[in-house]
Amino acid sequence: MQTGRHRHPDAGSPLELYYVQPTAMDTELSHAFHVFLSMTAIPPRTPRETARIYLDANASEPLRPEAEAAWLDASRLAGNPASVHGAGRAARDALETARETLALLFGARPAGVVFVSGGTEANVLALRGLGAGRHGLMGATEHDAVRDAMPDAQTLMVAPDGEVDLEELDSALSRHGKSVVALMLANNETGVLHPIAEAAKLCRARGAWLHVDAVQAAGRLAVNLADTGAHSLALASHKLGGPHGAGALLLDPEAEAALSPIWRGGGQERGRRGGTPPVAAIAGFAAAARAAIGARDTEQAKLGALRDRIEAAAVAVGARVAGAGAPRLANTSCLVLPGHAALTQVMALDLAGYAVSAGAACSSGKVAPSAVLRAMGYDAAAAEAIRVSLPWNVSPPDADGFIAAYQALAASQAHAS
Repeated sequence: MQTGRHRHPDAGSPLELYYVQPTAMDTELSHAFHVFLSMTAIPPRTPRETARIYLDANASEPLRPEAEAAWLDASRLAGNPASVHGAGRAARDALETARETLALLFGARPAGVVFVSGGTEANVLALRGLGAGRHGLMGATEHDAVRDAMPDAQTLMVAPDGEVDLEELDSALSRHGKSVVALMLANNETGVLHPIAEAAKLCRARGAWLHVDAVQAAGRLAVNLADTGAHSLALASHKLGGPHGAGALLLDPEAEAALSPIWRGGGQERGRRGGTPPVAAIAGFAAAARAAIGARDTEQAKLGALRDRIEAAAVAVGARVAGAGAPRLANTSCLVLPGHAALTQVMALDLAGYAVSAGAACSSGKVAPSAVLRAMGYDAAAAEAIRVSLPWNVSPPDADGFIAAYQALAASQAHAS
C-alpha cells in the first residue's frame, strides 16, 4: 500500500490527516482472496498434505540432496582459490574439479568454462563480450536479461507456437552478416524449444556469433555445446537444483579467444570475469548438474506424464495451452484461462497452497501481460496466463491436488463473472 499525509484545508490548523491509497497489487490480492473463499470445490487435505506444494521450478528448482552435500562440504574450505598456500590450493582444487565436471557434462573444454553469478550474468557477458561492433539479433521471446543486454537489437519474430522463424533469421543474417544472435534453447514461460542446431548452421555460414541461453534446458534436455553448434551457452546452478549464486558461460575455442571481459577485477577466470568465485556454490552447482543429468530420463518421463495430465484437466475447464503444438520441456505448462487475470489466479492458488507464477519470476510483482505471449499473438490473453513448472521432486498427488484447485478456481471465477 502507498501511504501519505495531507494537511487540513483550514489554514490555521496544524491537523494532518494520514491516508492509505491501495495499489494495483492490493486490489488484485483482495480480489484473489474473495476468489479463494469461493473455491468450495477443493477437496479437504489431510494433515500430511497441508505442506505447501511448489510448482514453480522454472523460477528455481528445489535444492537436490547431492548439491546440498557438496555445497556444505566445500563451505568448510577456508582458503581463497587464488592463494598459493595449502588452504588456497584446496579451494582451487574444488573449483577446478567443478569446472572439469561441467565441461564434461555439457560438451565444452575446461578452459571454456567461465564461472559467473548466474544466468543473467552469463548472458550479459556473452552478448557484450562477443557482440562489440556486431549487429544484434534476438528472438522475440527472449528473457529480459537478454533484452536489456541488447537494447538496440533487431527482434526476430516467432510463430504462433513460439518457435523462431528460421527464414527471417537467414534473411537478417544475409543483410547483417557480422552479427551476434541470441536464442534461448527452451523458453522459461512456455517451455517451447527453438531449433538451435539449424539456427547455428545459418549463423556459422554467415560468420555470425550464436549465443544460446540454455538455463531452462540444462538438466532437462541433452545439452552439449559442441553438438548445438553454438559459440556460447549460459547455465545457472539454481535451475538445475543447485545453490543460488553460481552460473557458467560455456565458450567454444573461437569464442574463448574473442571474449572481452565486462570487468577485470583481480584477473580471476583467466581474466574474463573478475571477483573471487563462490567455491561452495560452484561445487554444489556441479553436483546438481551431475545428479540432474544422471536422473534425467526417469525424471522427465515422470514430469511429462504429470504435465499432460494437468493440461488435459485444464483444457477441460476452458483453458488453452500456449505452445502446445511445438516441442516443449516436459515439465512446463503455460495455461491461459480466458477472462481471468493471471495475478488473481496466482494469488488464489497460493492461498490454496500451490505455488505457480505469472510469467518470469524476475518480473514478479509487475501487473503486466506476458511479453512472450504477446509475441506469440495472444494479445489480451497474454494477461490471463499462468506458468506451472513441475520440479524434479513433484509427486502424482501434488499434481492431482493442483488439478482440483485449478478446476475449483475456474469454476469460482466463471460463477463470479
